[in-house]
Amino acid sequence: MTNAYQTTPRNRVRQLRDNARYDKASVHRILDAGLVAQVGFVQEGKPFVIPMIYGRVDDSLYLHGARKARIVKLLASGAPVCVNVTLVDGIVYARSAFNSSMNYRSVVVFGTPRLLEDDAESLNALRTISEHTMPGRWDELRAPHERELKQTGVIELTIESASAKVAEGPPEDEEEDYDTPVWAGVVRVETRLGAAVPDDRVIEGVEMSPAAARQTGRRP
Repeated sequence: MTNAYQTTPRNRVRQLRDNARYDKASVHRILDAGLVAQVGFVQEGKPFVIPMIYGRVDDSLYLHGARKARIVKLLASGAPVCVNVTLVDGIVYARSAFNSSMNYRSVVVFGTPRLLEDDAESLNALRTISEHTMPGRWDELRAPHERELKQTGVIELTIESASAKVAEGPPEDEEEDYDTPVWAGVVRVETRLGAAVPDDRVIEGVEMSPAAARQTGRRP
């Protein structure tokens, strides 16, 4: 098994090529750190981008939604899609507007989706999605009802090609601008999960579950 995605005209990074990554470890690491994927597709000649939660196992991304939803129907048809996940790590304050930028990690994935018809496959995929967002929560909950599974369309997207792009470090100014008397540097951007706020219908005496407690203050 290869450790990198093949570089093709479809997934080749064209701008800032030195920031490109095609190895699977980099692509998977960014996907695993994200929470929301932007799923792009074309329907009736018009482009759409829909945010979706997801989960990953090896080279498979799992998405889900109501079976009646437009995007689930389109994905179930096998139409090709493009998925993006971007994590912003900092705002780069350079000595000129031109060189000001952001530090980020991003992934673009291309693949052909399929609707999972097997109940066991669908259940495993839904568990993967749940564990990606709320690690450990699946085992704390009741099992999904049959009617819930029937109402949910679960999609497997096999990653056919992908590329990552990583920008990091201090600003890179023009040499003559380093004498400009203006502050330059990076303002970090961090995503953290905050305090847990209980539902007002939690049964009296029920404590926060271990899965939820582990999430408090965590950085995805």
